[in-house]
Amino acid sequence: MDPAERAELLSLLARESYFERAALTLASGRASNYYIDCKRTLYLPRGAYLAGELMLALVRAEGVEQIGGMAAGALPVTDAIIAAAHRHSVELRGFFVRKETKAHGLQQQIEGAFRKELRTAVIDDTITTGGSSLQAVAALRDAGATVTHAFALVERGEGAAAAFAAARLEYRWLYTAEEVRAARAHIGSG
Repeated sequence: MDPAERAELLSLLARESYFERAALTLASGRASNYYIDCKRTLYLPRGAYLAGELMLALVRAEGVEQIGGMAAGALPVTDAIIAAAHRHSVELRGFFVRKETKAHGLQQQIEGAFRKELRTAVIDDTITTGGSSLQAVAALRDAGATVTHAFALVERGEGAAAAFAAARLEYRWLYTAEEVRAARAHIGSG
């Protein structure tokens, strides 16, 4: 993993994705005084490139063959990793999980290049308790997949590690929320 690229992406997240407000509600339902909206960084060309490169390094180290998560949180980070896999000639498939089975077309809950026989991981951009990722894990396991890992771009440190351990998942992340907060404090509100 390139330390300069890791520092650059951290700076982008701190500048583009970090917000403080008096009362914010997270996807987990918890209240917080800060929010990290990684999509604001992941939908910038340089942010997508850096996230893909850096997250691919984490994913490759674990021998994962396909990765994805719940729509819509996992979509941009999954896409960034799949694009990086192509640049590096790495065999890696991507998918996403719908909250409910689609009512038309092929009527699937899992969409994309999913294959149940491949070693599978779930991912999300920011993880607090792991609830969304665990929803994806349940759907994937119901479909016959062997899910071994959970990944996050940013880990908030609010219970996900224990939840993933209980679900027999190895958990890896690129940054902690504290790293993003510290980087934001360093650059100021700019």
